[in-house]
Amino acid sequence: MKIRIWNETDDAEKSFVMRRAELDITEYTDVAKRVSEDVRLNGDAALVLYTEKFDGVKLSPNRLKVTQQEIDEGYARLEKSTKRAIEYAAKNIKFFHQKQLPQQMWLTEVDKGLMAGEKVTPISDVCLYVPRGKGSFPSVLLMLGIPSIVAGVKKIYVTTPPNEQGNIDDTLLAAAKIIGITEIYKVGGIQAVAAAAFGTETIPKSHKIIGPGNAYVTAAKRVLANYIDTSLPAGPSESIILCDENTDPHTAALDWMIEAEHGPDSAALLVTHSHSLVDKVIPIAKAQLNKLSQKRRDFIETNFNKYGGVIITESLKHSIDFVNEYAPEHMEILTENPFDILAEIENAGEILLGKHTPITLCNFLLGPNAILPTGGFAKTYSAVSVFDFLKRTSIGYATKEGFESVRENAYIFAQAEGFEAHAFAVKERLV
Repeated sequence: MKIRIWNETDDAEKSFVMRRAELDITEYTDVAKRVSEDVRLNGDAALVLYTEKFDGVKLSPNRLKVTQQEIDEGYARLEKSTKRAIEYAAKNIKFFHQKQLPQQMWLTEVDKGLMAGEKVTPISDVCLYVPRGKGSFPSVLLMLGIPSIVAGVKKIYVTTPPNEQGNIDDTLLAAAKIIGITEIYKVGGIQAVAAAAFGTETIPKSHKIIGPGNAYVTAAKRVLANYIDTSLPAGPSESIILCDENTDPHTAALDWMIEAEHGPDSAALLVTHSHSLVDKVIPIAKAQLNKLSQKRRDFIETNFNKYGGVIITESLKHSIDFVNEYAPEHMEILTENPFDILAEIENAGEILLGKHTPITLCNFLLGPNAILPTGGFAKTYSAVSVFDFLKRTSIGYATKEGFESVRENAYIFAQAEGFEAHAFAVKERLV
């Protein structure tokens, strides 16, 4: 497990830590361009080709779309306890996102006879991207599907990689049935993003694609950003567990490992100024690793020796400074008084407070959205919300008296910016 003493770490290593998997994503751009162009030109044939090449699954074009029978059968096969857990999560997530809904329309008088406001309407359609590579993610479908439904989007469809048998996992099918999504396609990776951007014989063209993915998916979104709204940057998982000398080392070890198990390109960091805490946490984490499957153990060990690990700072203040500079996707505060720290965290996709709020809760069922900006983009992007599926249209209205009161100022502005037609439209208007 890599331990970095931050004030002794050289600039090259600091840059590596700060950029995390973003270093790798740029390497996939050429592949994303080639595959995307092939999908644009050859449609379903290209989807079939790359699904076999990248996912190891041979599908015919008529099997790309999931049937209603497949959805119903997947739901029926799933254990009742898992269905109940999905239903409980869906309830909380729906409640949270309903609270986000803004007024559908508002107008206010900015001056006598002058009205301004906004009208809020849902976007027309969206492609929800649900990854699969290292596991099945019904939680992602809930986090994307529920706010899009709450927002009122009329056409919603899902793209997700098939499993080794060429099917969609039962948990995902059950989640889709529970929230009412019926249009699902067995396509993932670069080819799924390209299909949404250009459309194929089977998959409809969409105006927006949203959802997390690996480096290939992230590269495809960047390549195709001129063709489709690719929403927030949601790449490989990352987290910071912020600790002080009073943090329980057992809790810190458990929570440090949560996001690390997503894959070798994830970045899970334990950040603290306490050397003694680190000395206690590491043996606990090593012991915990032995309880995990080989796959998850390998992911975590790779993570802790690459983009993740331990960052030791000079003080709690320096730890907070590191957090704000790093701008993590997931941020958990395990200090003695987490609410005292809350106001000082400026850049994070989500902030979880105290030892009873592990990332696990928000990833699945607490209610807040778990699709969060990665790669440092939490400095300018927010978590997925109903606002990702809504658009605002400005509204303006002036009475005759209101127009007369601002005619001269409008004319002066137009003249100052050199727009003659703008100026004539107010100066020569008959009222």
